[in-house]
Amino acid sequence: MIRQLLSQLSRRGGAAPIVPEKSVAGRTLLLLITIMAFLSAVTLGGVLLVQKSAIAWSADVGRELTIQIRPAEGEVMESNLRTVVSLAQSTPGIAAARALTLEESQALLEPWLGAGLDLSVIAIPRLVVVQLADPVDADIEQLQRNLQAIEGASLDTHAAWRQQLNTMAGTMVFSGLLVLGLIGVATVLAIVFATRGAMASNREIVDVLHFIGASNRFIAGEFQGRFLSIGLQGGLLGAVLALLFFALIGAAAGSVLPSEANTQMGVLFGQFLLGWDGMVGIALVVPVIAALTAVTSRVTVRRYLSEAS
Repeated sequence: MIRQLLSQLSRRGGAAPIVPEKSVAGRTLLLLITIMAFLSAVTLGGVLLVQKSAIAWSADVGRELTIQIRPAEGEVMESNLRTVVSLAQSTPGIAAARALTLEESQALLEPWLGAGLDLSVIAIPRLVVVQLADPVDADIEQLQRNLQAIEGASLDTHAAWRQQLNTMAGTMVFSGLLVLGLIGVATVLAIVFATRGAMASNREIVDVLHFIGASNRFIAGEFQGRFLSIGLQGGLLGAVLALLFFALIGAAAGSVLPSEANTQMGVLFGQFLLGWDGMVGIALVVPVIAALTAVTSRVTVRRYLSEAS
């Protein structure tokens, strides 16, 4: 037995195939790392998409104000609308102001009141949409003071809505990072079990290596090199599958989902376009997974050998 193993070692240049590339353990570990890399890349891509969408939401909402004019006795609504639009347009930092038509105002109430209702006989509040040229330079306080002269007029800066959006996006990003951490922990545990299983099933080779004078460091290095190769292959496969996943989801979202659901998905994830930063982030999954695999296997092997000796 020992002579056969020594002959095998000499034919392979001193490197024992402790985890052969085509073994069941090697293929199983490769599949497992591929799945973990895919899940990690998809989670990271989703986090980046939500973060980019949140930044876009905040920027869009921050550049728009809404002025509501409630009906008041003795006041002419159309005259108040023209006055408010004029006051808004004359305020520094405001690019444009437009009063919504009665039909547009009624359309805003349809989700709550239903379609087909005749609201022409009801005095409903009217809205003026204000676009800011620069949120920093806009004199919002001056606009608020000027609106005090218009009975029933109130200004909504959407600050509360922006806070809710930021809170929701932050929660989703945190949840995604938490899931990413759990995937990392699961990957480490899987590598530990796979490494210890390979050590146990190839104990004879390890004993022979010890017999010819190989140190624990050398044996751990052999494991590290083999697991590094598996980690690189699995990480690369997982990253490529994740990129294909986002491409397919982006292409299919518009044709498979209903228009309402597609709109909501577009608000949350954009058009599923990762951009260069997203692609770079997913590409970084490959070396991270490979390094994690190699380091974990080396530490596990050295600890196993220490316990065995």
